[in-house]
Amino acid sequence: MIRSFMTVLSGTLASRLLGFVRDSLIAALLGTGPIADAFLAAFQLVNVIRRLLTEGALNASLVPAWLRLQRHDGAAAAAAFAGRVLGTVSAGLIVATILLAFAMPLVMTVLAPGFAFSETLQLAADDARLMLPYLAFAGPSTVLLALASAQGRFALTAFSPLLFNGALITVTIVLLASHGEAAQAATALAATIGIAGLLQLSILIARGRQSAVAAPLRISIAPDMRGFLGKAFPGMVASAAPQLLAVGGAIIASREPSAVSWLYFANRLIELPLGIVGMAMGTVLVPELTRALQAGDKAMLAHAQSRGLELAAALALPAMLGLIALSEPIVRLLFEHGAFSATDTAATARILAWLATALPAQVLVKALSPAFFAREDTRTPMNATLIGFAVAIVSALALGHVIGSSGIAIGLALGAWAQALALFRRGALSFGFAVEPATRRRLPRIVLAAIAMGGALWAAATGTASFAGSHAGLGRAAVLFCLIAGGIALYGGLLSALGVTGWRASVRAVRRPPSHDLRE
Repeated sequence: MIRSFMTVLSGTLASRLLGFVRDSLIAALLGTGPIADAFLAAFQLVNVIRRLLTEGALNASLVPAWLRLQRHDGAAAAAAFAGRVLGTVSAGLIVATILLAFAMPLVMTVLAPGFAFSETLQLAADDARLMLPYLAFAGPSTVLLALASAQGRFALTAFSPLLFNGALITVTIVLLASHGEAAQAATALAATIGIAGLLQLSILIARGRQSAVAAPLRISIAPDMRGFLGKAFPGMVASAAPQLLAVGGAIIASREPSAVSWLYFANRLIELPLGIVGMAMGTVLVPELTRALQAGDKAMLAHAQSRGLELAAALALPAMLGLIALSEPIVRLLFEHGAFSATDTAATARILAWLATALPAQVLVKALSPAFFAREDTRTPMNATLIGFAVAIVSALALGHVIGSSGIAIGLALGAWAQALALFRRGALSFGFAVEPATRRRLPRIVLAAIAMGGALWAAATGTASFAGSHAGLGRAAVLFCLIAGGIALYGGLLSALGVTGWRASVRAVRRPPSHDLRE
């Protein structure tokens, strides 16, 4: 499982890093203000719907059902079922895209009430309409990627998103070089998003024809398909919880100028560690846990859950502390270019520090949810998501009124923790979480190593702040790189010294082949 996890992790890391490059260029191109707020509000809407489908969400229902059919009825029955899912999802999203295009001004008024009766609302609606074709392409792409992960072909799932970011980066560089108006640049970027979705789907279709894993292609409203979709929708809502929280924050932040942009860029930094862990958990853990449950192998079940919990903790805790300690230098280096000012950097960094406190809770949800998904229970994670969303909205409204955009970020963090606690409580009462004794011993040591690294990183960042502030460009980048590299080295050394893991053990885990027969 570690090898599969690392495959997905490396692909997702590459995609997220390209995403940072993309957002840094967009910040330089559009800055903050009405045009940027409109574009980012529209992009966030499309992004949330996209992630209702992707980020391992559809795996929650499709992978267990496909594996069960393949196991009991054969490959032909599984392929026929996949063909019905592919056809039905594709047709449904085409219809939804058309309806959304007509209703977009109303939708944007609900999602950004602060834009109402202003030119920003029309800009956001126009941008969103240009982005909508991406949704029609994202549906079939997601089905094909979920089927690839069910077969153990994780590399395709991990690396296909690179096309999306690569297309946007190319267009943004051209727009920066042309020095055109910001409004025209935002329109061009919005149109590019749909083209990027078509490019990704074309490659997946070409690859899918080689295996005929979803054939014949059909649209179905039969009882089995209605039952599948009834399970899939709650799973998609649950898997997109961080994005739903971000939308809730944007709704409240739209009352304050530039706050939508600040929240967006801060949240993008949170999505690097969250996306890596979340994508890997959804793509790798669900198939592993499903096989263990179907085989009745309690030892394999405990092993998968334990490894998932350890990996989640080992990545989330140092990421949270690192983002808090380095919030301002990271934001300054990535985004303070062109139209993005020092004032924007300070506001975004404050929001980032508060949002980072939610990271362990969000990763815990990603680690716990597969235990429900593998049992084909998607409603419990959805209910936990709705609880967290309600807590976030109430808290963000109250705190945002008192302390502004930072209060909104605190409210979103409280919502994430409410979701994690609700999910943990329900799982403990329903079936319990099997955790191996070795994991129980290692988890406290992981926490200790992360805290020590966070303290050292904060002290080092404070000591080098004046030096980094007096230099620009490569000087700032060098200081930040040294801090991050030093933090990673210290954390790795502490894990080794505390007996959590070592270099040889990590290499053996990565080289070990997957625990199932279907391999990449």
